[in-house]
Amino acid sequence: MNSPEIKQFIREHGNLFWYTPDDKKEEISNEFLVETILNYGDIDAIVKLFSLMGIKKVAKIFFDSIAISNRRKGNYHELTINYFTLVFRKYAH
Repeated sequence: MNSPEIKQFIREHGNLFWYTPDDKKEEISNEFLVETILNYGDIDAIVKLFSLMGIKKVAKIFFDSIAISNRRKGNYHELTINYFTLVFRKYAH
């Protein structure tokens, strides 16, 4: 269950979840939230995500997701993987 702050954040960035039905958006998983914001969000959305969830939690979700399978890793853009791997190794460990 997402916190009220996370739900508000999802509502504010609802256009990034255009393919998710409106009544289901607030129930998206943390994995899907992180994947979408890192791939498609602007810098303000990314900073807000780090503020809400904590950079270490976002990094854990990111690394766990790309380690699960090549299919899950394929959900991230190559540049996104490269960039956030560098960012998280520097700031989240």
